[in-house]
Amino acid sequence: MILHGWGSSKRVMMPVAESLAHLRTNYVLDLPGFGDSPDPLRAWSIDDYADAVQAFIESLEEEKVDVLVHSFGGRIILKLCARDFGKKHIDKVLITGGAGMKPKRSIKFYIKKYTAKILKAPFMILPGSLREKALNWLRSTTLWKGLGSSDYSALSGVMRETFVKSVTEYLESTLPDIPHEVLLLWGRNDDATPMYQGERIEKGIENAVLVIIEDAGHYAFLDKPKEFARIAEAFYK
Repeated sequence: MILHGWGSSKRVMMPVAESLAHLRTNYVLDLPGFGDSPDPLRAWSIDDYADAVQAFIESLEEEKVDVLVHSFGGRIILKLCARDFGKKHIDKVLITGGAGMKPKRSIKFYIKKYTAKILKAPFMILPGSLREKALNWLRSTTLWKGLGSSDYSALSGVMRETFVKSVTEYLESTLPDIPHEVLLLWGRNDDATPMYQGERIEKGIENAVLVIIEDAGHYAFLDKPKEFARIAEAFYK
């Protein structure tokens, strides 16, 4: 089973699936709100996504599945592997550029964060619909430029709320409960989920090992497809 990252889709993961097709039957999913899957009816948490993936696994005839996940998919699989269901029905786990660890923040980040809070403060007393219109106007002005997340700004409705729920939940607490054999396959130059996050996951999961692909970034499987495929194939054999 192959899960994509935030803002991505199964189309991005298809080259990985094709490179491993001789080893496994691959199920490449569009998570709800991405690709060809409709948005959920309400804002989802990581647990909601884990529930959906669990339901998909339950629909298969396989007793156990191996998984390969990227970025946001890493958040989901950490949640799922820590559950009793995941311990029983998930075998090998490959996480590449996985998200879910609390990021290191610079002084610049906090300056931007609290500047944004100050700018938003006058609008927060407005009633619901009017407040949202006012905040959308603020986000379109030059005052807001460079303050907000580009991912957040590009979203609306339930997916904007889903994004907030996802990125504000940190999953360090799940790591000791994951017994699986986990390969962490990281691009050296990953600037979305930097190396220290992979190192933190490796330290927290007893049977995890971190492997680095040089001259690759957050999409290591696209930057170095042959090297990525060789390592993944060796792991799943």
